[in-house]
Amino acid sequence: MPAIASKLLRRGIVAVAALPLLTVAACGYGSEAKDEPSNQKVAAGAKKIDGLDSVKIGYFGNLTHGTALVGRNKGYFQKSLGATEAKYQVFNAGPSEIEALNSGAIDIGWIGPSPAINGYTKSDGKNLRIISGSASGGVKLVVNPKKIKSLKDVKGKKIATPQLGNTQDVAFLNWIAEQGWKVDADSGKGDVSVVRTDNKVTPDAYKSGSIDGAWVPEPTASKLVAAGGKVLLDEASLWPDKKFVITNVIVRQAFLKEHPKAVEAVLKASVDANKWINASPDEAKAAANAQLKTDSGKALPAEVLDPAWKSIQFTDDPLASTLNTEAEHAVKAGLLENPKLDGIYDLTLLNKVLKAEGGSPVDDAGLGAE
Repeated sequence: MPAIASKLLRRGIVAVAALPLLTVAACGYGSEAKDEPSNQKVAAGAKKIDGLDSVKIGYFGNLTHGTALVGRNKGYFQKSLGATEAKYQVFNAGPSEIEALNSGAIDIGWIGPSPAINGYTKSDGKNLRIISGSASGGVKLVVNPKKIKSLKDVKGKKIATPQLGNTQDVAFLNWIAEQGWKVDADSGKGDVSVVRTDNKVTPDAYKSGSIDGAWVPEPTASKLVAAGGKVLLDEASLWPDKKFVITNVIVRQAFLKEHPKAVEAVLKASVDANKWINASPDEAKAAANAQLKTDSGKALPAEVLDPAWKSIQFTDDPLASTLNTEAEHAVKAGLLENPKLDGIYDLTLLNKVLKAEGGSPVDDAGLGAE
C-alpha cells in the first residue's frame, strides 16, 4: 500500500476501499453517477472509431466542468466520435469518479487536481493519466461582511471548506499558514476554525450563521454572494499570472494505450468546446446552464451564473506546474506524504490536436510519461 494510503487509513478518514481522500471541487452539484446516452444524432455515413461501440465520459454537474457541459450540450463529443456513441456519467464526488475510472465504468473524465493526484498515487502511477487541462480559477473566499471586514479579521472565525483535504481545503490551510496562523489540519481547530461542509449545504450554513464565510469553488461562492456575502479574496490572485488548475481531463491508461484514436477524438472535442466557450462566452454560459438543468433538474439563476462564469478561465493547458505546487501545499499541511507524480501527464495527443488546429503545444512541467 502506498505511503499516502497507509497514512490516511491511520487517520480513519479514507473512503470505502481506501479511495482517494481529496475530492473534486464543488462536489454536491449535479446528479448521482448514472449512465446516460448522448441524445445526439450520429451523422450519416459516420464510422466507429477504433471499432468501439461507445466511449464513456464522466464529469461533474458544475461550472468548473464547463468544457464537458458544453461539449455534451452542443454535440462536440458525438460529432468527433462519429458512429461511436458518447455515453455519460455525472458524478458528485471525486473518489466515486476515480473508482469508476479504475473499474472501467468510464474511460475518460473531467476531474479536479486533488483526486487526480491521489488516484495516481494510490495506484502507484498505473491507473490514470492527465491528458489535458480544462479550467482554471473559480475559487473564492466569501465572508459575512458584518463579521469580517479585512483579511486579518479571518483569524478567530469559522470558515467552511468543502471537505477535509480537498483542493480548496488544502489551499485555505496553505493560506492560513502563510499568515503565520496555526491550525491542526485534521481537526480544523486553531487560530481559524476550518469547518468542513458539503457545498450543497454551505449556503444554508452561511445563512444560519453557523459559519462566518467559506473558501469554495463556483457556483457555491456566487451563491454565498447572492445570500449577502462579500468576496474577500479570489484565489487566482495568489497564483502567477492568476492561473491555477481547477479541472483536468484524465483517462484510463489501458484505454489510452488500446484506443488512442478515440482519446484523440475526445480531446479534439474538448479543444473545440473551449475554443467556442472563449469565442462566445454568453452562448456557452447558456449551454452549460442548460446541461446543468438536464443533469440536476435545476438551472442556476442569473445572479449566481453570471459572476461564477466570469471567474472561470477555460484552457486546454493543464497548468502542470500548479498541480505540482498544489501537491506541495498538501504535503506542507500534513495531509500528504511526498507523492511521486512523475509520469502523471501524457500530453502527446493533446499537442497533436493543438498543432493540427494551429495552436501552441502545452508543457507537462517535467511530469510527463516516458
